[in-house]
Amino acid sequence: MIRTLLCLVLLASASLPAQEPRKLIPPTVVSIESSEIKDFETYPAAIKKLLNAALSLTRLNLGYKYGSADPAQGGMDCSGTIYYLLNQEGLKNVPRSSDTQYIWVRKAGTFRAVLGSTLDSFEFSELKPGDLLFWGGTYAIKRNIPVTHTMIYLGVAKSDGLPLMVGASDGRTYRGKKCFGVSVFEFRLPDAKSKSRFFGYARIPGIEQKLETTSKAGS
Repeated sequence: MIRTLLCLVLLASASLPAQEPRKLIPPTVVSIESSEIKDFETYPAAIKKLLNAALSLTRLNLGYKYGSADPAQGGMDCSGTIYYLLNQEGLKNVPRSSDTQYIWVRKAGTFRAVLGSTLDSFEFSELKPGDLLFWGGTYAIKRNIPVTHTMIYLGVAKSDGLPLMVGASDGRTYRGKKCFGVSVFEFRLPDAKSKSRFFGYARIPGIEQKLETTSKAGS
């Protein structure tokens, strides 16, 4: 009887269709020049280098591809983009997923939690260009740590003060236009009806040492 049941299970599993590979969402992206960001020239050298590298990625027409951290695959996901950029900048021990990146900054003591629902909250007083931004509830993923999305804060647009961020998404917007892929986006907080939640922001661990090294090299 047990052998018969086992055979039936094996036959059933063999007849199941193979799992589809994770598809690439074709790119609809926006890129801007660093000169369009207010006071970009005053940013610390290491932050300018990181953000210029991020902006360069937005010019490669990369789509959104869940599970990818390699632009050679034609697209990347949100945490894959962060992982790729920080490794390219020489930062060590960068975690791969958004939840482990959140744990990384929490352990480093650089995370700042946000409970407010507007960007004019005092909780954003320490937000700086180059900081990581964290959301939860953006995807139906079961995790012990409910962080599901991450981006990098760019600063504000020189033209009108619009808060900006850079990274990968499959539907966030830039000036009302939905974008898919590695792009520049508006930095907005979820509205009250949204299932997503903004958790907070964090200085990238190790960036201070990078800034110090860059400063010494330039002196």
